[in-house]
Amino acid sequence: MDYINDRRSIRKYKPQIIDKRLIDEILNAAILAPSAKNRQPWKFIVYSGTTKDEVLAVMEKGLIKTKEELKNMPNSEYMLSDAFNTLRIMREAPTIIMVLNTNGSSPFTDVDTFARITEICDSLSIGAAIENMLLKATELGIGTLWIANTCYAYNDLVSYIGTTAQLIGAVALGYADEAPTPRPRKSLDEIVEYR
Repeated sequence: MDYINDRRSIRKYKPQIIDKRLIDEILNAAILAPSAKNRQPWKFIVYSGTTKDEVLAVMEKGLIKTKEELKNMPNSEYMLSDAFNTLRIMREAPTIIMVLNTNGSSPFTDVDTFARITEICDSLSIGAAIENMLLKATELGIGTLWIANTCYAYNDLVSYIGTTAQLIGAVALGYADEAPTPRPRKSLDEIVEYR
């Protein structure tokens, strides 16, 4: 419970590099997560140094393209300004891990009902793997940010990565240069019904 209580979304990082041994510990925690039908649908691609700079340049290009495509859509300015802020945070973090669903396909393709159910179950499994990563990183004194804003540069990123797997998101890793206070949480009374 201590690591669950202590975990925070970190948006400011020190430049200190994370030892590969610690990254491996974090990824080993991820693969211990439960998965639907034991499919273990996750794949993790670790970027740091110049490879991180390259993948984030691709993300920026994709975000710029999406900003132009969605310029007349309501609320797009807010969504994309947040995505550009996330990109800034990702550039500050020493390590970025892109997270793929090896059984999933592009969210822009139609799939049948069975494939959609499988995709939902695999996404839940990958969410469990990511949470394991965040908690292990917290135990090791490493800050994290769970990132979904890769979706706004989806096609550019999967093309650069060279995959047909579904890009679920990313996790930023680094030593925290901030100590955020806990965010408000809904009470049990607000979210739980006993029937």
